[in-house]
Amino acid sequence: MKSFNKLFTLSLVTLAVSSVAHADVRINGFANFTGGIASSEDTLYGFEDSIDYANQSLFGLQVSGDVSENVTATGQIVTRGSDDFSANFEWAYLTYAATENTSISIGRLRMPLFRYSSSLDVAYSYHWVVAPASVYDVPFNNIDGIRVDYTGYSGDWEYGLQFVTGNVNNEFTLGGQPGELTINNVALVSADLAYENWKFRGVYAAGKVTFDIPALDAPLGQLGQISSDFESKLQAVDDSGVFYGASIEYDAFNWFVAAEYTGIEIEDSFYPQEENYYVTAGIRAGKWTPFITYEKSDINRDPKFVGDIAAFPAPLQVPLTQLVVGIQQSVMSENNTLSVGTRYDLSTSIALKADITKFTNDINDEEDSLVRFAVNYVF
Repeated sequence: MKSFNKLFTLSLVTLAVSSVAHADVRINGFANFTGGIASSEDTLYGFEDSIDYANQSLFGLQVSGDVSENVTATGQIVTRGSDDFSANFEWAYLTYAATENTSISIGRLRMPLFRYSSSLDVAYSYHWVVAPASVYDVPFNNIDGIRVDYTGYSGDWEYGLQFVTGNVNNEFTLGGQPGELTINNVALVSADLAYENWKFRGVYAAGKVTFDIPALDAPLGQLGQISSDFESKLQAVDDSGVFYGASIEYDAFNWFVAAEYTGIEIEDSFYPQEENYYVTAGIRAGKWTPFITYEKSDINRDPKFVGDIAAFPAPLQVPLTQLVVGIQQSVMSENNTLSVGTRYDLSTSIALKADITKFTNDINDEEDSLVRFAVNYVF
């Protein structure tokens, strides 16, 4: 699958470059220079108790051009400090303007999962130093597939509808363990509504999910020696998963308040039901935008399938319980985060930001704190 995705992306880029060679090419860029330091002996979002300038810094270039009257090609390359500033194609797609209101895109695309999905890497587009991790930190932002966009008006309402289908294949980390995530046959629908000062959004997606996490091979193998049925129940192999979300925003220009909620469910697997949300508010006073944000992430549920263990002989119930519960607890977490910060618009393309974050682990009551500052610019 990875080889196909790379070949598919390379083919699109080659087609785009050759097609726009004699056309107007538009180049836009963005960068986030972010520094941070956690309090003594704390580790939070990759920052430790010595100042780090690379972890959340990035630089990106977006190139687009007209292939024909109705077709445009777009490519986006991003280098991230967390990846040693290696250059990666985040987007590479062609867009066909079918009508004045409808467009169809094919290639590697950003999925419309969140309120700020399309500009997630462009920190200049929002007030935070970094978008709230409780909601936005997912390993499936991009997809190889097709997206259909439709926009229109109805009276004083402005609306946008999107449909996406395709596949996801990414490296990720779960419960501190590295692995590979595959989501096939993704189908996503989203809707955006705007009315005067209000904005509303909803999204629902489904797909077949597979986790390949080497660290879980041993405990799942032990479970399989006792019961292959339980091993199958806990494994995440081509299991049905859903993602859903909603957001609301009120912007009075000199102040704003917004909230966003997301959930993830992979019912027939070891992965617990996940719920995340944030609430944020800020004031615009000239070039200054002070803000406050509260986040909550809850992946802490009663272990699944425990009630089925009673059907096994008594000598097997204890080891079964230990394995079934232990595998699920390895990925459970529950935390809340409070951030206070400010943004200063130095110019129409440069923003300076700083925030202080307090992170609380609700399972063991441990607390971490972090100070960050950033320069965001677009060109």
